[in-house]
Amino acid sequence: MAARRAIEDLRSQRWFASSDMRGFAHRQRTQQMGLRREEFMGRPVIAIVNTWSEMSPCHIHLRDRAEAVKRGVIRAGGYPVELPALSVGEVMVKPTTMLYRNFLAMETEELLRSHPIDGAVLLGGCDKSTPGLLMGAISMDLPVIFCPAGPMSSGRWRGVKTGAGTHTKTYWDELRAGNITADDWIDLESRMTRSIGTCNTMGTASTMTGIVEAMGLTLPGASSTPAADSGHPRLMSLAGERIVEMVWQDLKPSDILDRASFLNGVVAYMALGGSTNAAIHLIALAGRAGVALSLEDLAAEAKRTPVCANLFPSGEHLMEDFFFAGGLPALLAKLQDRLDLSRPTVGGQSLGEILGQAQCFDDDVIRGPDNPVVPLARGATLALLKGNLCPDGAVMKSSAAEPRLLKHAGPALVFDSHAELSAHIDDPDLDITADTVLVLRNAGPVGAPGMPEWGNLPIPKKLLAQGVRDMVRLSDARMSGTHYGACIVHAAPEAAVGGPLALLRTGDLVALDVAAGRLDMLVDDAELARRRAAWTAPASPYARSWTALYQQHVTQAPEGCDLDFLAGREPVPEPPIF
Repeated sequence: MAARRAIEDLRSQRWFASSDMRGFAHRQRTQQMGLRREEFMGRPVIAIVNTWSEMSPCHIHLRDRAEAVKRGVIRAGGYPVELPALSVGEVMVKPTTMLYRNFLAMETEELLRSHPIDGAVLLGGCDKSTPGLLMGAISMDLPVIFCPAGPMSSGRWRGVKTGAGTHTKTYWDELRAGNITADDWIDLESRMTRSIGTCNTMGTASTMTGIVEAMGLTLPGASSTPAADSGHPRLMSLAGERIVEMVWQDLKPSDILDRASFLNGVVAYMALGGSTNAAIHLIALAGRAGVALSLEDLAAEAKRTPVCANLFPSGEHLMEDFFFAGGLPALLAKLQDRLDLSRPTVGGQSLGEILGQAQCFDDDVIRGPDNPVVPLARGATLALLKGNLCPDGAVMKSSAAEPRLLKHAGPALVFDSHAELSAHIDDPDLDITADTVLVLRNAGPVGAPGMPEWGNLPIPKKLLAQGVRDMVRLSDARMSGTHYGACIVHAAPEAAVGGPLALLRTGDLVALDVAAGRLDMLVDDAELARRRAAWTAPASPYARSWTALYQQHVTQAPEGCDLDFLAGREPVPEPPIF
């Protein structure tokens, strides 16, 4: 740990401490906002990067939580400033928040660089806000603490425990099958999501916040503290206090993150039964930190760490139950032999010191590898597949699929767009059986654009009526972490850039073998070569806008879908001040 820094060592003093006209203007304009000179001079400047939005129910409480952070910053002798950032809240943002994750990363990095900031507290939690905020903060490399928005309270409907996303999909299928009524469906709207906060299942939001807690970027227990719990604003206040001390210590992401800390995050990912989306986000975060991390690394850990958190969609409980059972520290304490306990955390303790204080209060909700929710023989959090359909890889949450489908062969039914899929999927004359492999292409990073969560393809109504609730589905899209089923996603390279998925035709036999890690179309090489010669890339309708820039520079899923010019550790100069 570096020696405690003096006030003149802080970057904010380039703005505030000089005696020239420019320094005068910075101090003058700060006082213009009603602040006394003593409230900001000689103090570390702490940014509260806030993704609050009235279009994001997951983040609607973050303006109040920013006030709690400010209390802690002021108590510790800092000067807090709230900086609004893009709110990439799921559900409302179209075509997908993934299109804007890198936008938020750029905004976070440049907010911190262009202002007189010494450290930051990052407020987010809904799926893409966690990686977006942290990608930018890692690249800027100032002291930061990530504060999760927290999961929503548990839901019930007519005595049945319901989880956001997971049961939306479940009951939608039951509505389409005629097993619940339109009035039931309306009643569900106001009962499943009972409070502020992120999804209360092990969807992408809690997957990512759990991962970054295991990596050392949050205070202990932060990832599972419910949004509506009175402990949540107290946690925020503590983060505000702690970040000031981190600035004096100059404790930056680069001091915390190395390959071992990322692998700690991977262990947490697999034990949580987390979202397939995390495979993309983790690789993107590692790319910003200059750490080598691949799909093969993730798949290797998935083969040795089973699902231990008994949470929807792989289990039967919700995040509030996980919190009361002891939260992430209790889970990690049961996995200590797989972790590097020496890694530092933003709280000032090593991971081992935190886990030494952890307690589990419910061994059914939080299990160990000796009593997993899903044994490895039954399925894993992440299965990596390769073959002539996805030479660079595709992924699947095999733990959430029906076991009978983990080795399967069937004819493909191919849709070139989601509009085409939606128009025909419930056609009673659709030529499909339970053995068919449903395929959606042109839904990847470039093709969609933005790689939406379209990968949990709907089961046709005619099959739902026959009792079918799972079938093999394949796409170059992503899938919501709250969903389940034999869905193969992230097929790379994607169809829109000429990946083999673009060559698949309806009727071609598709063979899946999860145990062997294979996904192939049973079409001979000569025929594939003929199809390749006839293929032309689809034209993009985006000649301008953020989307045009995104399509030109986004990488493929196995590389993290970052923009190619943002990855890496090349230094960026501090802004000149004249």
